[in-house]
Order: sequence, then structure tokens, then C-alpha cells
Amino acid sequence: MKNIKLIEVPSEIGAGTRGASLGIEAIKIAALDFMSSFFIHFPSEKIETENHLLYEPIHSPYAKRITGVTNIYERMSKAVCETIKSNFFPIILSGDHSSAGGTIAGLKMAKPKSKLGVIWIDAHADLHTPYTTPSGNMHGMPLSTSIGEDNEDCAVHELDEKTKKAWDNLKRIGKIHPKVLPEDIVFISLRDYEKEERHLIEKYGMKVITTKEVRSKGPENIVRSVIRYLADCTDIYISFDVDSLDSSISKGTGTPVGNGLREREAEDLISKFMQNRKICCFEITEVNPTLDKENLMAEIAFNILQRSVNILMMN
Repeated sequence: MKNIKLIEVPSEIGAGTRGASLGIEAIKIAALDFMSSFFIHFPSEKIETENHLLYEPIHSPYAKRITGVTNIYERMSKAVCETIKSNFFPIILSGDHSSAGGTIAGLKMAKPKSKLGVIWIDAHADLHTPYTTPSGNMHGMPLSTSIGEDNEDCAVHELDEKTKKAWDNLKRIGKIHPKVLPEDIVFISLRDYEKEERHLIEKYGMKVITTKEVRSKGPENIVRSVIRYLADCTDIYISFDVDSLDSSISKGTGTPVGNGLREREAEDLISKFMQNRKICCFEITEVNPTLDKENLMAEIAFNILQRSVNILMMN
């Protein structure tokens, strides 16, 4: 049985829409509504945020609030690393997806020799860089920091020295660079990304599994093929962005996209992945209750969280 520790990071400085910092509390309220004592069972750690930066002027338009994001990366990586070294399984609940770069850094700091695989269940590729970003929002960049990529082939922006230095620093957090190889990333339900991101996916031959494939092959077959694909990896991290769900149910997230997973499909996929011993960390991100009606998104997220943890406890 695994010892589980919850790491909460209610940060939303990487997002373009406000409200994701309230996502974790919304998931806790969903647990209460379901009369579940889930959040009393496990030790938890709350990461200090930099959300005060939302009230301050933006200094780097192509990497908004990058100094704050760097601080979150530092804190997250330290918390995740210590959690793993103390033999706990980290379950991450985060506001926006930018902090995932810090999670990945922490996994590598705890096990520098490991070959880390990433299962990215998300409508978006999050492979932008300050050189290519259409928005400057850092939640579109965590995977490029993890693979140590600038994507200068597709650059559309000139960076000032300060932003350039901050970005290089972000990629090198944990003093391991790159942390993940692009071919060790699997995207599931990816469907909304820009040509600059497509360039990287094609350049490295990154694996993409569409919603349609999940539906036609079924979650069990998808899980089997992904685990086989990542057979060389010693550890696998799963990041679940709730916008991977179809926009008909994922109203409570900043960037909903149609043609996504159904609730049951996501739940089946994740719970089947969780049965595998290589899974070393699981994250739920981008719940935004201010955009929702009746806290639906948080309730779905909680169901997935609870089922995943139950499986971990049984394994």
C-alpha cells in the first residue's frame, strides 16, 4: 500500500483567465457535498503562491509573471522531491498548469537517474515558449521547460535579455536539463494547439492519442499501448488537465474545447493507468469554479481523484 501525500498549489499566475486558484477549495467542497472524508485522511502540504503578482504590471509580455512562476517551480520541485524521498506518493492539486514544470523538476531531483515518462491528458500541448507564445501565458509552456526547448525554428518574438535569462533559468531548475525526452511524452485527447507546437510534435515524433482513438479502442487498450510505448521509462507521471474533458461538461475551466473525453472515459483511463507500478505522481489541474455552474467540474475532478487514490491504496 502506498503512502499518499497531497501537495496543493493554488497558483493561477500562469493562466489567462482568473479563478483557477479557487479550484482546490472547490474540489474540497465537492468532497464535502459527497460526504467524503477524503481530505482528512492524507497529510497535505500547501505551496505558498505568488498570486499577488496578478495586481502588478506585467514586465515580460512573452512570459507573463515569469519571476513568480520561477518561485513556484522552486517550491514545487523541493516539495515533490522531499515527498518522494520520504517514500510518499505525491498527488498534486494545482490551480493552473504552469506549475507542472516544477513537479517534473522535483521528480527528477528525487531520482536523477530515472528515465521519466509523461502522460499529458490535456486538450492543449503546452509546448509553447516565450519565442512562440500567442498569449504570453506560462501555463502554455511547462512541457517546453521540461524538454529544454526554445523552438527558435518557429520564433515570432524577440526576447529582451531579462526575459531570456529568466527563461533559461526556468529550464534549468533542479540543475537537470532536459528533464524529459520529447519521445517519452504521450498526449491524450490533444486537440487544440498551434502550428509552432505541431512543429515540435512532428520534429520529435511525440505520441498523440486522440479522443476518437480512446473511444474506438477503449481505455483499456489505450492504457496497454501507452505503457508499452513507455516501456523504457522507469517512472511515469500523469498530468490531468480537466480541459481534456469535452466542453459540454468542462465549463469550469479557463480554456474549454469541444470534442473531448467523457467523464467516464477519463475516469477509466486514469484509474487503469494508476494500476501500473511505474506511476510515480498524479496531478489534477485547471479547475476554475468561477466559470462553472453547480461546481460540476470540481465534482468530476473529485470523483477521478478518489477513484485513482483508491486504486493506489489497493495496489
